Amino acid sequence: MVLGSDNWGNPMIATGTHDPYLVALSILVAAFASYTALDLGARVGVARGLARRVWLVAAAVTMGGGIWSMHFVAMLAFKMPLAMSYDVGLTILSLVVAIFVTSGGFYVISRQNASPRRLVLSGIFMGVGIVAMHYTGMAALRSPAKLSYDPLFVALSIVVAVGASTAALWLTFRTTDLWQRLGAAAVMGVAISGMHYTAMRAASFTAHGQFYGAPGHAGLDQTHLALVVAGTTFVILAVALVASLSEQNRAEAALRQAREDLAHVNRVTTMGALTASLAHEVNQPIAAAVTNAQACLNWLAGDTPNLEAARASAMSIVEDGTRAAEIISRTRLLFTKGSPRRELVDVNDVIREMIVLLSREITRYGISVRTQLASHLPRLMGDRVQLQQVMMNLIMNSVDAMKDVDETRELAITSQHAENGRLMVSVIDTGVGLPSQQADQIFYAFFTTKPQGTGMGLSISRSIVESHDGRLWASDNSPRGACFHVVLPTAVETRE
Repeated sequence: MVLGSDNWGNPMIATGTHDPYLVALSILVAAFASYTALDLGARVGVARGLARRVWLVAAAVTMGGGIWSMHFVAMLAFKMPLAMSYDVGLTILSLVVAIFVTSGGFYVISRQNASPRRLVLSGIFMGVGIVAMHYTGMAALRSPAKLSYDPLFVALSIVVAVGASTAALWLTFRTTDLWQRLGAAAVMGVAISGMHYTAMRAASFTAHGQFYGAPGHAGLDQTHLALVVAGTTFVILAVALVASLSEQNRAEAALRQAREDLAHVNRVTTMGALTASLAHEVNQPIAAAVTNAQACLNWLAGDTPNLEAARASAMSIVEDGTRAAEIISRTRLLFTKGSPRRELVDVNDVIREMIVLLSREITRYGISVRTQLASHLPRLMGDRVQLQQVMMNLIMNSVDAMKDVDETRELAITSQHAENGRLMVSVIDTGVGLPSQQADQIFYAFFTTKPQGTGMGLSISRSIVESHDGRLWASDNSPRGACFHVVLPTAVETRE
């Protein structure tokens, strides 16, 4: 509000107004700055070392600069019938104050041991700093009118600033979902803008003597300046967002590569335990081929060669050689590193192949295998090698759980139809069972109950199943042992 007097000393009252379009623009700037700060805050949460500090500074500068930009655009939205200008030094100082207090608040709350007490103290520090930024910016305003404040609204603006700052700090490092982030940015934008307009409500301008305004020309200049400030802010925030998205894509690609490398290492490590089993499986067809070759020679060496019997022996040799080659090829695929290849897969065939491949280990520990595989199951659209790895890990885990058990050792593997056109595979053992209250922890990376375990097998298996849009979980097998269940979508469901 502007208070003035005419030439005869009679009081005159002129009220300042706000350009509604610039008000809306200031709120949009605050919301966009808040969203960018939330996005950059997510990078801070996962980064380490120098990268963490860089993202922390970027988030603080983004939020502090965005708050200042909102404040300046909102100041330009305020129109009075008086000539107005701004002191450059104080205006720059208000920007520095905003970035400094935001940096301090972000630094404290981003630490791993940040407590609710630290959050509140940081919110107070940042809120009071934003209030200081606002009133420093107001002090930069140059006009013929004298500026004064209503203490009640000043106090209210401080409360709003502290509340908005505390909420901003809390949300920045705890909001990861896109829609949550958008909602939080909108709330923060309105809250930050609310602080400014509450503080503006506290301001009164008193002019002595007659004053004349040129609102049209001044308003046009203020509008242009507001658009320049807002446009520059949007460009800077957009660049920060692009950098954040690029880093996110790079981190996701690195994570995928790391998972593939871990899966490869897991397969190679597991193959060490399969060497004896592989030798056993390959020796059988080789020995049969040698026997059939000797028989073939005997049939041909007689006074009257029995060509029909020799031909049958030769065909058996071909079959034995083919079977040995298939065993080697199937085993080689398990530890060959390559890109996933999706194809139609019969899950029952995968189960049977893994039982054959692991038969040496199963027999070695006196484990009986019982299969109950449903017929006419729809096929999956998936990577055969990865699904083989999942079955191999589940069966080997069951073997490890039962090899030291003195009672009956039984491994049951079932496949059946599940709800919504899916299918379920269950691997059930009578081993030592799951750790108490840790049925889900066994799927965490590096969590293991085995003295020589890596803690990666089940974690990788769950990642593979989830990449196939499926689910893997574990439960107790009463009265003894554990159950592992895999639910996967069928090719029919995928097409639908």
